[in-house]
Amino acid sequence: MTTRFEPSGLENVKNKVIVVTGGALGVGACLIRLLHSKGAHVFFGDLLDEEGKALEQELSSSSAQVKFVHCDVTSYADNLALFDAAYQSHGRVDHAIANAGLGEQGQMFDPTLTLESVKKEPTKSLKVVDVNLKGVLYFARIASVYLRQPPRRAESNEGCVDKSLTLVSSVAGFREDPGLYVYTASKHGVLGLVRSLRSSPVTSGPPRIRTNAICPWMTRTRLVAGIEDEWQKAGLPSNAPEDVASVIAGVVADGQVTGGAMYIEGGRAWNVEAGLLKTRPEWLGAKQTADLDTGTALMGGGEHWTANASSQV
Repeated sequence: MTTRFEPSGLENVKNKVIVVTGGALGVGACLIRLLHSKGAHVFFGDLLDEEGKALEQELSSSSAQVKFVHCDVTSYADNLALFDAAYQSHGRVDHAIANAGLGEQGQMFDPTLTLESVKKEPTKSLKVVDVNLKGVLYFARIASVYLRQPPRRAESNEGCVDKSLTLVSSVAGFREDPGLYVYTASKHGVLGLVRSLRSSPVTSGPPRIRTNAICPWMTRTRLVAGIEDEWQKAGLPSNAPEDVASVIAGVVADGQVTGGAMYIEGGRAWNVEAGLLKTRPEWLGAKQTADLDTGTALMGGGEHWTANASSQV
């Protein structure tokens, strides 16, 4: 079997209203340019005001709107402001992409830790969780509400049946990366969120909100500064930022794919989640798979967890 995902034409993003975080540099900036070039109205947030405003100015001559909004993804209010800017301007939000991320910070599990030094709280390391997971949870919660709002104006209703939420994880979201302890844990969390949302009442509709994860491998951005030469010498594949942007845009434009996790290497993508689900009876067993699916259905939307007072703190 193959789970290769090949992005097709991006005609479907024309006139769509798209919200993106982490859009000022790298993959995000490539994505903003690509979506905007196909006629999408793009509202993007970032902490980097100078770079964000410069990108907005660069693209401002087109009829499709592009708007930069200062956004710290760890701020709930900033995430709200980003979505509201799009909604107030166009009366709807069609697609939302959580792209902002932070690489490993500090040494969470420093082998030189002692009984004395371990007493210091690892606040720098935990910033990764704030950006990569808490920020994505904020974004996804707010996105789920804005995406399901009916258009505020009749003229904004044309061709708005497809809605999507795309969360950028990493190859570290489904496999180990020794030494990247907090980064790996946070990116696993993003993939777990997609798995929880993909068939939940929140995204099942109406309207249905397609929910997918993006899991790039080595991508030539500032996050991998210092390792590029050794990587190239080893003959390993890597992605240009434009490659990852193309896959993200392709998932948004596809109109069908949902619940996927797109692994990207060498500019090519595979839906590893589709492969994992399809082969589960082989590695888990047919009865175990059936029981697991029955139990998952029985759990429903998880309402009993919050309704059960004894489980609440």
